[in-house]
Amino acid sequence: MSTEYLSEEQLAGFDKYKYSSKDTSPVSKYITHPFWNQCVKLVPLWVAPNVLTFASFLCLVFSLVLLSLYDTKLVASSRHYPDSPPIPNWVWVVAGVCQFLSHTLDGIDGKQARRTQTSGPLGELFDHGVDSWSTMFLSVALFSVFSRDTKDFGEGVFTMYWVLWCILICFIASHWEKYNTGVLFLPWGYDVVQIMMTIIYLLTGIFGVNVWKGTYFGWLEFRKVFLIALYVGSYGFTLPHTFYNVYRSYKDRSGKMHPFTEAMRPLFSTIFLFLVATMWVHGSTYDILEEEPRIVFWAIGTMFSNITCRLIVSQMSSTRAELFNGLLIPFMLVPAISLAVPIGIYELYLTWALAIFLTIAHLHYGVCVVRQMCDHFNINCFTITKRPPKKKEITPQSASNIEMDIA
Repeated sequence: MSTEYLSEEQLAGFDKYKYSSKDTSPVSKYITHPFWNQCVKLVPLWVAPNVLTFASFLCLVFSLVLLSLYDTKLVASSRHYPDSPPIPNWVWVVAGVCQFLSHTLDGIDGKQARRTQTSGPLGELFDHGVDSWSTMFLSVALFSVFSRDTKDFGEGVFTMYWVLWCILICFIASHWEKYNTGVLFLPWGYDVVQIMMTIIYLLTGIFGVNVWKGTYFGWLEFRKVFLIALYVGSYGFTLPHTFYNVYRSYKDRSGKMHPFTEAMRPLFSTIFLFLVATMWVHGSTYDILEEEPRIVFWAIGTMFSNITCRLIVSQMSSTRAELFNGLLIPFMLVPAISLAVPIGIYELYLTWALAIFLTIAHLHYGVCVVRQMCDHFNINCFTITKRPPKKKEITPQSASNIEMDIA
């Protein structure tokens, strides 16, 4: 059943939308963009840009599903779990290829849009919308490299939880930044992280997971290097740069000039999600994060993606961001029940039900928004061919006018 999630005000805002971004990364300028400029020439002109975007997303889905099948509990890379055999090397190679293809396809979809003269709000919304979900896929897939065994140079599930939130916070911060400045400032670390993930997967496929275990110089561990680089890059560079850009837009009066409460409005749902999820994973009597980390990460990542998609709609259409996402109500029911009553394994069943519900609800939102955008702009999502012109609906008033013209 189709639902019209976009208001008339939002659709009117999309009509006036113009893309504005800044990418000053040396990696983008000298490595990725020159490479993508050559890659896009291999794509036939009849291929719609959104096909490339969706293919990029499917690469990450396939990689995550494949690793999940071989590493359900995030312990396959540990030498202390004989019941969980190691992930075959070919799986890592496939994950590396999927990562490379996903990054490349995501990089050339906009170039394909310009080649085919099909650039528009739908393409950007579709691209950033799937990216908001991909952040969880990227993070959870990479967790399999380290495993959750801290005694075998791995990281515990609570560290993984904070890593996931670190990535989610940086992602939504960039769109909160655009909501207030009108410009999407692409972070320097994005391409670096994507390239490094490809290299990590391929090296793991060639040498095995043990290449990341052990110490260097007698004290340095790869997992520590990874965490330090992530936190310093995110909280030391990305977020301060985001806050500075917003501050400068107010100082120069070049941004949207929202009052403080309106400027912070888009972050309320994410903060609420973070607080509820954190209380849940730390207070669960079933130790849900220890027992089933993947399904918890999935539920949080899907909820986050829906919040972010609605923010992207608001900032692209120049409309007021929603204060509270309605899907947070069913989301918080599971933690509320779990924290109030020790329900044992039934918490796991509720978590699975929550994850399935959020997935269906999020997919429904995405499909309906894309359909509504396609109807509004009279285009197709996955083909370049435009739809036939809409037939004007004949109303009693228009029929009367026609009769007068004939007379």
